[in-house]
Amino acid sequence: MKFTRKAEAQWKGSGKEGKGTLSTASGVLDGTPYSFHTRFEDGEKGTNPEELVGAAHAGCFAMQLSFLLGEEGFTPDSLDTAATVSFEDGAVTQVALDLKGDIPNMA
Repeated sequence: MKFTRKAEAQWKGSGKEGKGTLSTASGVLDGTPYSFHTRFEDGEKGTNPEELVGAAHAGCFAMQLSFLLGEEGFTPDSLDTAATVSFEDGAVTQVALDLKGDIPNMA
């Protein structure tokens, strides 16, 4: 399987005082705000790169696990995956996934 996906980021202003928006071709993100404050502080409405990486990682993991379970004859009622992204000194240092699943007939 081969495909491409497209997303765009626009930033205006300085690193600390500036603001940006994120958009995806699907339209799920459409001018979604992000800034220094949404990335490194709490309280301002918007997203940040680490939050999006965590959501992508958790979503990809849950979907792939569902495929693998299906290959073994199991269909999950739910796979709830939470991602905790750790950021230190300018880098993502860890992504920890916490999975809670409801899978009928699995001992």
